[in-house]
Amino acid sequence: MKNTLLLVLSLVLVSCGSMNVEYDYDEQANFDTFKTYNYIAEMESGLNQLDLNRLMKATDSILQSRGYTLSENPELLLDVSSDQYEQASSNTLGIGVGGGGGNVGVGVGGGIPIGGRELHQTITINLVNAQKDALIWQAVSDSNIKLKTNPQQRQAYFNKLMEKVFKKFPPK
Repeated sequence: MKNTLLLVLSLVLVSCGSMNVEYDYDEQANFDTFKTYNYIAEMESGLNQLDLNRLMKATDSILQSRGYTLSENPELLLDVSSDQYEQASSNTLGIGVGGGGGNVGVGVGGGIPIGGRELHQTITINLVNAQKDALIWQAVSDSNIKLKTNPQQRQAYFNKLMEKVFKKFPPK
């Protein structure tokens, strides 16, 4: 019983911090030729300026660690857009009652939602070939976000998120 309860609690904790990322890219693009990047000048990210700065700091760190250079005359342009939405919590506590006798059994069960509503954030990162003005790579992330966080926790969130977003960049 103790092991079952521990397993259930660990699954609940793991499911609360989910980050999903979907990727798409142009198979004809030669990603080995790109070495410089910058952000689209008039980006309308949907993020507040503080969060956009955190996201850009995390992105710069990752790209620069992979040999890319921030440039005024870039080969790649990054565009960031985001959206937030609320969703009812998918975590429930199941309760069941049953009984029977002989060869007949009856059971009734139900789920009680726990955790209230969840706030989700979708962030789309588009990489555009600056010379051709053509989209060549895209990542769309969907993650749960916490409302009550301090600046350090928000930076850690964006660091972790951008690490996952750029995990498969450049495509092999």
